[in-house]
Amino acid sequence: MRRTLFLAFVTVLIAFGCASQDYVKQQVDPLVDRISKLEARVSALETKVADLEKLGAEVDAAKKDAADAKSLAQEALKCCKDTAVKAEEAAQKAEEAARRAEAAAEKAEKAFELKQKK
Repeated sequence: MRRTLFLAFVTVLIAFGCASQDYVKQQVDPLVDRISKLEARVSALETKVADLEKLGAEVDAAKKDAADAKSLAQEALKCCKDTAVKAEEAAQKAEEAARRAEAAAEKAEKAFELKQKK
């Protein structure tokens, strides 16, 4: 009797306890579809992240170029200011030389006039 009961239990378990291939396919197919969609979304997001990282690198390079340009512009401005100061000094020296030349010319003219009167 025990043996019969055990055999009956095992038979029921085998017949109804195991999932059929169609049932498993029916349960797994929606999951496969969802996983495929999620993989596609993840792939798209990874592409966008890679693009953003590339853009970030380009922005960093542009910032560095802008900083370099600013530095060069500041150096050029300093050079221009130094040149303007030197030009102003040269102009003052030239004006002073012109005044001395005029004074010397007047002196020479007076000397020439005195010589003429003698």
